[in-house]
Amino acid sequence: MIANGRKKTREMLIAPIHKDLPQSVTLEQVMTFKLLGVHVANDLKWTYHVDAVTSQISSRLYFLKQLKRSGAEPDDLLCFYTTAVHPGAE
Repeated sequence: MIANGRKKTREMLIAPIHKDLPQSVTLEQVMTFKLLGVHVANDLKWTYHVDAVTSQISSRLYFLKQLKRSGAEPDDLLCFYTTAVHPGAE
């Protein structure tokens, strides 16, 4: 089972759980991972996810500001906002 996707398989310990894996299997332990668009941290806090989403929206808002400065039409600005900025905020 693990042998097929060994390069893609990671583990994150949320609680101290002892498990018996074969000695030949070693998994990379990670502190955070992204699952279905949500950043999950091993301490189960939202800080990493909120920071990632805030950073992403901030960069898109900066690009929207640059579009406005370059003289883009209001309809084009609205289109960019509704397709790039707003979905990331939901």
